[in-house]
Amino acid sequence: MFQNLSDRLQAIFSGLTGKGRLTEEDVDAAMREIRMALLEADVNYMVVKEFVAKVRARAVGSDVMKSLTPGQQVIKIVLDEMTDLLGGAGSQLVLSGRVPNVVMLVGLQGSGKTTATAKLANLMRKQGKRPLMVACDVYRPAAIEQLESLGRELDIPVYRGEGSDVVAIAKAGVRHAIDTMRDFVIVDTAGRLHVDEEMMAEAAAVRDAVRPDQILMVVDSMTGQDAVNVAAAFAEKVNFDGVIMSKLDGDARGGAALSIRQVTGKPIKFASFGEKPDALELFYPDRMAKRILGMGDVVSLIEKAQEVGAAEMDAETADRMKRADFTFDDFLSQIVSVRKMGGLGSILKSLPGMGKLKGAADEVDDGALDSIEAIIFSMSADERAQPKIINGSRRERIARGAGVQVYDVNQLLKQFAETRKLMKQFQGQSGKGKRRMRIPGMPGGF
Repeated sequence: MFQNLSDRLQAIFSGLTGKGRLTEEDVDAAMREIRMALLEADVNYMVVKEFVAKVRARAVGSDVMKSLTPGQQVIKIVLDEMTDLLGGAGSQLVLSGRVPNVVMLVGLQGSGKTTATAKLANLMRKQGKRPLMVACDVYRPAAIEQLESLGRELDIPVYRGEGSDVVAIAKAGVRHAIDTMRDFVIVDTAGRLHVDEEMMAEAAAVRDAVRPDQILMVVDSMTGQDAVNVAAAFAEKVNFDGVIMSKLDGDARGGAALSIRQVTGKPIKFASFGEKPDALELFYPDRMAKRILGMGDVVSLIEKAQEVGAAEMDAETADRMKRADFTFDDFLSQIVSVRKMGGLGSILKSLPGMGKLKGAADEVDDGALDSIEAIIFSMSADERAQPKIINGSRRERIARGAGVQVYDVNQLLKQFAETRKLMKQFQGQSGKGKRRMRIPGMPGGF
């Protein structure tokens, strides 16, 4: 979503860092370009005006102008101000000590509210909660069916109630949570195609009936400034606590995410980057600012890796890894882990400096992983465990089964053998002081 803005800002920064010293005219020229880049990204005009004014006021200070690296100083200022624009220190769910905790979701029809309900329930379950989803969108039967379908997929219960009294269903849902020992309730309220008094009154009635710990508004980031205007109306009538930004994996301009906190005064608490149940993340303003400025997001990448690898490998697999004797089944599990982390392109985008390689992460073809998986799946159990037995006729059979050329099978076997050899070299160097180990193709050794 922020790719175009990120490219524009990085081009501006390249012009600044290429100069040994900066003049006030240089800063003004950069500010004009930043202003245009933000406006083209559909950021609210008043937000842009205030943002640029703050950056300029700090950038023309003596500390920057007399610095040995003025361009880097300006980039740091832009990062600080963008972090503040997105919410500063960030904001998490604030829950009371009562049981069950109740979170109420509001938003327009089509904003992704029902899907966000399931994603939030899934996220809370990972944090040790026992969630219950309450379907209160009685005006759109498909919404209830959708929530029940997501509930079955995630094995999380859904309370749908009887009749069409939304307030009664919400209250009954909370009682049902108490009766069934559920400690976290998410109320999915009804939406409309546009803001109207009836919807606002109903949302306020549900709020008063269940007294939620938090009210979250789901905002479709694809709708740009319209989303900001809708959020401002909800903030006035319902007084929600925070925002879930949905569809941040889309290709819209992203101005809503950069404007909403400044316009409504409400923080973004969660961000959704896909349709899968695990595609909801806590929103960290500093990390998002770094992503937008092309600085990567290593912390989030590490957290994803830890989450994917949270389940401990069995003792047998761990022993094989120690002896550098892992199998193609182990190799396959690593591919699964990469996919769970969003694929190779997503991983590359999280690495600092990748933004400077224009389009590099977008051009990474995860289809290569598909071919590798197909080749491994075409192997027998013995072949996966003992690749040395794969002779010429076996290679031809595997290639036919995977729909690839024998050359592709040969390449994978060669890479696999080199990886095992490299791991054995690491094991051999363990505990031998500072000896340098040569890695083929890498200058200077390792």
